[in-house]
Amino acid sequence: MIVDIHAHYAPQAMLDRISRRAHEFPSVELLRKDDQYRLAFAGGQPTRPVSPKLRDAEQRLAWMTEQEIDHQVVGGWLDSFGYELPAEEGLAWSRFLNEEMLQATSRRPELTPLATVPLQDGRLAAKVLEETIEAGFVGAMIGTQPKGSSGNLDDTDLDPFWEAASRLKAAIYIHPMFGCGDPRLLDYDMINAVGRGLDTTTAVARLLFSGHFTRFAGAEVVLSHGGGALPFMLGRLVRNVQAHPDQYADPREGYARLWFDSVLFEPAALRFLCETASPDRVMLGSDYPFPIGDPKPLRVVHECEFSQPVESAILGDTAQRLFRIGSCSCR
Repeated sequence: MIVDIHAHYAPQAMLDRISRRAHEFPSVELLRKDDQYRLAFAGGQPTRPVSPKLRDAEQRLAWMTEQEIDHQVVGGWLDSFGYELPAEEGLAWSRFLNEEMLQATSRRPELTPLATVPLQDGRLAAKVLEETIEAGFVGAMIGTQPKGSSGNLDDTDLDPFWEAASRLKAAIYIHPMFGCGDPRLLDYDMINAVGRGLDTTTAVARLLFSGHFTRFAGAEVVLSHGGGALPFMLGRLVRNVQAHPDQYADPREGYARLWFDSVLFEPAALRFLCETASPDRVMLGSDYPFPIGDPKPLRVVHECEFSQPVESAILGDTAQRLFRIGSCSCR
């Protein structure tokens, strides 16, 4: 089975139902013009339009067939997570998103969903994670900035969430946010080309130095985009600890516990990731349906010319175990 572990889904039915339940989400605004949808949270700027490919399951399944992908792990759309909302409203919003995701994927055996949690409140995020694991989710996709445009994943108020993730042995997919906070990235479409990787690198480096991946060792943490710059900078992180002895956790120990997707485009980069992380910790990803994603994700894996067992592990064997995916007859 070929499994794509990095994809996003915002079901059309979810957008259709927001207006009917608007009274539950007073700080969420749905902006619609013809077939274009945007969201706005807590009086902030509207999101990017929700692209048709992000909403439509049939287009997704047709693309998967074209690319010979049997199964896809789908998280939500980071713009829609609503971390800017007041905590209790964020709780209701996450539950709504999860209900819609579970309903949309229950009819699609080719799709395994990841939950959304109200990361702006660690206690409530833990509660929703527990609920969603009980409901059949295997884990959650989370953003790097738990307050929407600020905050850190190692903030102590998130410890209840990490404790729950570890206890439940949940898959936690860390994904960068759209806004990365550096005005130098506003030109040349560099938010996507550069900022996403920087965001992951910064957020996860903090978790490495804080020792989160050993403190909460039961969580299965997956990183987007091949881990950003972390594989290349690992030696520098280690040197930082050596320069400040007994102050920070050993980043190599935490790094060895991480999982990665293959969204790197360059075979040399993917081979290097497999050298630093071990190929049995790397899995196929596409970042569907975004333009900066990989439209032909199997290509880079094939071009690496790995041995057959290594290629099979990257293309699906590892993902089936980690995300508990059974066999399907989707092609």
